[in-house]
Amino acid sequence: MQTLFVIQGFDQGQRFELCRDHISVGRDAENTIQLHDDEVSRQHAKLRRVKKGYQLVDCTSSNGTFINAKSIDQQVLRSGDRVQIGRTLMLYTHFEESSRGEVDGNVDIVSAAAGAAESRILHTATPDDVSQLFDTEQATSSWLSNARSNLQVIYRTALEVSHTLDIDQLLQRIMELIFEWVEADRGLVLLVDHPSGDLVPKVRRNRKGAQVEPTIEISSTILDYVTEHTKGVLSSDARQDDRWNATGSIVRLGVREAICVPMQGRYGVVGVIYIDTYTPPGQVLQKDIAHRFSEDHLKLMVAIGHQAALAIEDTSYYSALVQAERLAAVGQTIATLSHHIKNILQGIRGGSFLIDEGLQDDDATVVRKGWKIVEKNQEKISNLVMDMLSYSKDREPELVPANLNTLVTDIVELMQARADEATVSIQCQFEDTMPTLMFDPESLHRAILNVVTNGIDACEQTPEGAIFLETGYDPANQLATVVITDNGPGIPPADQEKIFNLFESKKGARGTGLGLAVTRKILEEYNGRVEVTSAPGQGSRFTLAFPAVAATTAPPKPT
Repeated sequence: MQTLFVIQGFDQGQRFELCRDHISVGRDAENTIQLHDDEVSRQHAKLRRVKKGYQLVDCTSSNGTFINAKSIDQQVLRSGDRVQIGRTLMLYTHFEESSRGEVDGNVDIVSAAAGAAESRILHTATPDDVSQLFDTEQATSSWLSNARSNLQVIYRTALEVSHTLDIDQLLQRIMELIFEWVEADRGLVLLVDHPSGDLVPKVRRNRKGAQVEPTIEISSTILDYVTEHTKGVLSSDARQDDRWNATGSIVRLGVREAICVPMQGRYGVVGVIYIDTYTPPGQVLQKDIAHRFSEDHLKLMVAIGHQAALAIEDTSYYSALVQAERLAAVGQTIATLSHHIKNILQGIRGGSFLIDEGLQDDDATVVRKGWKIVEKNQEKISNLVMDMLSYSKDREPELVPANLNTLVTDIVELMQARADEATVSIQCQFEDTMPTLMFDPESLHRAILNVVTNGIDACEQTPEGAIFLETGYDPANQLATVVITDNGPGIPPADQEKIFNLFESKKGARGTGLGLAVTRKILEEYNGRVEVTSAPGQGSRFTLAFPAVAATTAPPKPT
């Protein structure tokens, strides 16, 4: 499986599975991977499947494409690469899915009473002992000297654990590297299951071509010793232990030597790594079987276990952090919406009370007053629900022939009563040569309506408050615009970007903080933009621009 995981940016926490031969990436809703980032181009980059995974190709984007902080035109991705597009940072991972069920079914942890898999512990090692690996005066092993000459073993382990946020992939890669460096026949990684505290098999590997039993039996004595004392152990060939005999367990299991080390992190043991050598039953009693494992191997395995444990702790922490952020966002959403819905319900309840009073007293004036309050709050709840629906899901604009001037006229007529109540005038200037365009009237109606509503609210306390709407169309660039200007109090420069954030409102209890966020989202679905020009005391100017082509068939004109 190959994935792109967003670790920074607007879409943080999103995971995109890569399964097509050609994948487009950009801000446009038509892309296979859509990123809601203003600094991402509409058609920013492409992914092409190649023999070793995917090749990332920049599509002459405005802000460039970066892999591991280096600008690229095209490059084949490696697992662990960090891809930056605009302000969005993604992690590329490539791994084969592990078969958890097969691992569980082929591993037995046997107790000391069974006597079948207990080997004599010859050596132990702690993380402090690992420092001797780099003591050149104590270099006696040619194998280890070669590894130490360029620190390849530790460096490659550290490199691998820093390039993934997927624990299964991390463990698979660590086991592959161990088998490159150590002549083991079988290997296994077990992680601690936090609810139960038991060691659960996660990854198993057999050396290719080795004659091994399908089931690994591990002594619980060794596992308990490793986890309790946080020391790695090297256990001997079972022939050297008087508790073994040639007629029972040796023949059944095969004589072997093993290394078992703790995965010791900052806060405790997260698991163990176990490797062993296997001897077929027919060779069990031979005296000339060479030892493959040494104390140097043990110390190296302790270092690898420590590196892997730190990576697992970091990954678990990051996953918990992302989950906590999601829960916090959900909690904020519920709290904010509950507050607004409560205020609306209070308004409906107040209007209903007046209606009841008017009916009891047969006073039509009071009934009409109460009904007006109910209608006003019904409109509020309707707008809130529509904004929630618009923001909650990505929507492909349904392009139909429509007239932009007619759409703006409908919005003005709809908001005229509210503007009159707030003593705010509304004026319009339409593009005389506006052609019939292809756009989605429903979504664009919502986007423009939200800005007009904000303008009316902003001018409510302004003497001679006024809103001016202007439409335009640039046929050369096929770009339509709607400009909404008001003479309200204006917006400080520091707040001009914040007003588009979800639940960011300067209206107090009257605002939901959804309107402008929804407007921006709708325009982004069009590959358009929303720009604001404002200064305190000088009003505000919102420009909604979106690409639109002229329709071939004109819609019926309104009568």
